[in-house]
Amino acid sequence: MDPELTALAQSAGTTLVTLMAADAWQRTRDGFTHLWRRMQPERAETVAAELEASREDVLAASAADDQQTLDELRLQWQGSVRRLIVARPAAVAELRRLLDELDPDGAVARRITQHATASGHARVYQAGRDQHIAER
Repeated sequence: MDPELTALAQSAGTTLVTLMAADAWQRTRDGFTHLWRRMQPERAETVAAELEASREDVLAASAADDQQTLDELRLQWQGSVRRLIVARPAAVAELRRLLDELDPDGAVARRITQHATASGHARVYQAGRDQHIAER
């Protein structure tokens, strides 16, 4: 798959899951449901139910600080969006418009959370983007 479309699906999954726990949830749910209704009407009701179930999971995971579940949900929705845009290339433009509306400056999709633990003589290297380490 085209790397640009992969990045779009990743951005959509991250934005969607992040906004599931935000005040913008209703608008987000309606936008994604509308997208599926236009592109894959036969799946729209199923997707709407999955969005609601995922939101409940996001709220529970957020309350429990369960980062693994949140990561799994992001991946789940990235996959769903990726499959939609592969099956219906016309969805790409509409998805971009939706993401621009929901996250105009891209801040939600760029949100990065990192956790690390080191013990003994271990080292931890973390980066939000590229990282180059030149140790010997």
